[in-house]
Amino acid sequence: MTAVTNPYAAAPVPPAADPTFTPPSLGPRFGALVIDWVLCLLASNIFADPFRDAWAPVLVLVVEYGLFLGLFAQTPGMYVTRVRCLSWADGGRIGLLRALLRGVLLALVVPALLMDEHRRGLHDRLTGSVITPAPRA
Repeated sequence: MTAVTNPYAAAPVPPAADPTFTPPSLGPRFGALVIDWVLCLLASNIFADPFRDAWAPVLVLVVEYGLFLGLFAQTPGMYVTRVRCLSWADGGRIGLLRALLRGVLLALVVPALLMDEHRRGLHDRLTGSVITPAPRA
């Protein structure tokens, strides 16, 4: 049996074109970052002492963001807090390179603090991304 699709169903509206787009509050975003940071501390402990070698968890965070956002549009922390990172222009995944750049910019901290009216930090604007609520499974 094949799945039936509705050719008349409206395609999802990208965040940039949706006048009703409402970004998630800062709570879930911060919660996701805390969860991801703890996971990065644990993972970096495999090859370095994260308390002595401060670069190790930062490196793991950048790689985590590159892989998870690029491939799945969510890090493990974002999955738990039900947010995701999508392309601002088309609402799709941002891809590996943009996700890696977003991770590097996030590691610099300052770009994340400079937000616009859609709660897009400088790291989001430079990579053409946005944090959106994730649909419930």
